[in-house]
Amino acid sequence: MITVQFAAKAERFDEYRAPLIQAFEKAGLDVDLATDHDPACVDYIVYAPNSDLQDFTPYRRCKAVLNLWAGVETVVGNATLNIPLCRMVDRGLTDGMIEWVTGHVLRHHLGMDRHIINPDHIWDPTPAPLAKDRPVTILGLGALGLACAQMLTQLGFPVTGWSRSAKTVAGITTLHGDGGLTAALGTADIVVLLLPDTPATHHLIDANRIAGCKPDVIFINPGRGPLIDDEALLAALDQGKVGHATLDVFDVEPLPRTHRYWDHPKVTVTPHIASATRADTASEVIAENIKRGETGQSFLNVVDRDLGY
Repeated sequence: MITVQFAAKAERFDEYRAPLIQAFEKAGLDVDLATDHDPACVDYIVYAPNSDLQDFTPYRRCKAVLNLWAGVETVVGNATLNIPLCRMVDRGLTDGMIEWVTGHVLRHHLGMDRHIINPDHIWDPTPAPLAKDRPVTILGLGALGLACAQMLTQLGFPVTGWSRSAKTVAGITTLHGDGGLTAALGTADIVVLLLPDTPATHHLIDANRIAGCKPDVIFINPGRGPLIDDEALLAALDQGKVGHATLDVFDVEPLPRTHRYWDHPKVTVTPHIASATRADTASEVIAENIKRGETGQSFLNVVDRDLGY
C-alpha cells in the first residue's frame, strides 16, 4: 500500500479525489489517499503551495512532493523540503495556455478591439497584415512557451523564442543570453512572457528593455507578474511607447481594485485565467510520477533548486 497525502485547500480535495483514485487504479497502483495521514507514514505528497503544510520535517519517509501548480517559486526555497519537488506539466495546462495565448495574439494581430469597442461608429476598412508579416517573440521556451511558439508558427507567424540557455527548435528562431534578449525584443510586434519567476527574471521587462522594443509593441503576460516592472510599463503606455498590455498575472493577486491597470485604456486585465491545472490530466501525471518512484525510474519535471524551476 502506497500512502499519499493530499495537501491543498479543502475544496481541491473534493475536486481531485475521484480523478486521482481513477488514475491510480489505471496505473495499477494500490494507494491510500487522504488528507490526514500520519506524516511518518507518508510516501508521497500531492501538494499546492498555498497549503497549510509548510514544514516538511516530519515527513521522513516521503519520496517526492508532487506539485499541483506549474509555478514553484513560493515553495522551492523551503529549507525543510530536501526531497525531490516535481512541478506540474500536464497536457490540460499546456492546451489551455496555447488557446489563451493564441487567442490574444490573434486579437491584437487582427486589431479586434477597434471594432469591438467603437463608440464613435468609425468605419475603418483597413485590413490587418497577414500573420507572416507580424513577428512574435516568446520569452521562455519551457513546455508552455515551446507549445505556444509551435502553434503560432503553424498559423504563419514568424516566431522568435528566447531562453536562458541555447536551444534549437525547428521552424523557430531561437536566441539566448543578454544579447539574444535585446535582439528578440527589438524585432517583435508582439511579446509573450512565459518565463518562471526567479531572481534572474524579476523585472526583466523594465524601462531599459521597453526602450529597446519597437514603437507600439504589445506585451502579453500569462507567465508571472514580477516579470514586468509595473511602473516602467505604465510610464511607457502613458507615453505611447507601448501599444497595449494584456496581463493575466500580477505582483499582488487579486489585483487591487485601485490599481491603475484596471482603468488604463491600453491595458487588458484578466484574472489569472490563462491556464489552470485540470484535475483529470493532472491526476494522470501524478500517478505516472508515483509509478516511476515505485519502480526506481527518475521522476518527471523535477525542479532544479539552483535555477528555481
